[in-house]
Amino acid sequence: MAGRAPRPRNPEGRMTLGQHLVELRKRISIAALAIVLFSIPAWWAVDYVWAALSAPVLAVAEAQDRDATLAYTTIGEAFDTRLLIMFLVGVVASSPIWLYQLWAFIVPALHQREKRFAIGFLAAAVPLFIGGTLAAWFVFPNIVILLTSFAFGESATLLSARIYLDFAIKFILAIGLGFLFPVVLVALNFARVITGEGILKAWRWAILGVATFTAIATPAADVLSMVLLAIPMIGLYFAAAAVAVLHDKRVAKREAAMNAEYGIRVDD
Repeated sequence: MAGRAPRPRNPEGRMTLGQHLVELRKRISIAALAIVLFSIPAWWAVDYVWAALSAPVLAVAEAQDRDATLAYTTIGEAFDTRLLIMFLVGVVASSPIWLYQLWAFIVPALHQREKRFAIGFLAAAVPLFIGGTLAAWFVFPNIVILLTSFAFGESATLLSARIYLDFAIKFILAIGLGFLFPVVLVALNFARVITGEGILKAWRWAILGVATFTAIATPAADVLSMVLLAIPMIGLYFAAAAVAVLHDKRVAKREAAMNAEYGIRVDD
């Protein structure tokens, strides 16, 4: 029985839409599995993480001289709270793995000699993500105190533990992911999707986007927290633009040298 004829290779290394979807499913599956595996050991650290996350509520009681506490309003809420904390720890702890999957999906067609850039991507992305979560952790207590200060008179502050934790996780992870945006820009530049000059030209939109993002991520009239988050994100944006411009110049110089040597255009 004759074997199936092999499919012709795509000389440009391009992927079809179906191949992109298969690749996306593969990367998401690996990332999700990593988060689950790193979340399981976090069960034994839940009490310590919860004590740190709930500390701002105790600060509310002291700062505003009112009763403030976290309550479990349903039978399964305490268990759900523990699972959410495990998820938060799992996402942060497994960040090197799912960040690499992000890189591998964005730039799957890099030449072998440029695979080393994945190391540089992870070396920048992991500290930035963790740094973003730490920045969010730093300003989170101020946001809790400020938002609860709008309570009327002598009323008590009774917060659902599930809702409070959901707010904390969204805030912390949103800021952490926001700090990754410059690294994604550099990855797209290396994949020849955008140029360094294009990144620089969009600086006004970038500042507007950062200001909008920090305003949404810090749902309070806490201007100081917004500024503390916006300044490093804007600085990282211009740093990403500088890296992209340098990369474009290096690629252009290499292509010019190849053209001079062979008299033909050689793709990077």
